[in-house]
Amino acid sequence: MRIGVLSDSHGLLRPEVVAAFEGVDHILHGGDIGGEGVLTELRALAPVTAVAGNVDGFRCGDARETARIELGGVRFFLTHILDRPHRPRSEVAAELRREPADVVVFGHSHLPHDEVVAGVRFFNPASAGPRRFDYPVSVGIFEVKRGRLAGARFVALDARSGPALARHMNQLSNR
Repeated sequence: MRIGVLSDSHGLLRPEVVAAFEGVDHILHGGDIGGEGVLTELRALAPVTAVAGNVDGFRCGDARETARIELGGVRFFLTHILDRPHRPRSEVAAELRREPADVVVFGHSHLPHDEVVAGVRFFNPASAGPRRFDYPVSVGIFEVKRGRLAGARFVALDARSGPALARHMNQLSNR
């Protein structure tokens, strides 16, 4: 099973996102969608599970502040604002204690992140929308096999974003 992961589209669905998500089985959106039109376009590609972000007023279509889904035996928890993987917001920490997840997908910072903390993978695909500062414009792809996350990778959506991914990766653990 292939899962496309994006966040912070801010109303823009780039053609490069559509190309990167060709053939995915499901799409996860980590918030700041920027309008129901983005969800409609994504749903033309595959089923979508999304959370709304602060730009969306934490409501966008059926997206709310958090979401959970199990795909191929892997439990996903989505939230837009995490803070940091080693120190998540108290609401997020409480939700994960109440019902554990294998993977937490988040956005907000526009910074790429892929780290396992206490057995949970925290993944921020960076921003798929308008460029911000020198941050990358990218999405993620998860591969799920035999009930586990078998792989996660970032897809840079333009030439500048490859080096930016390396430069900004996992900065949320360093702050």
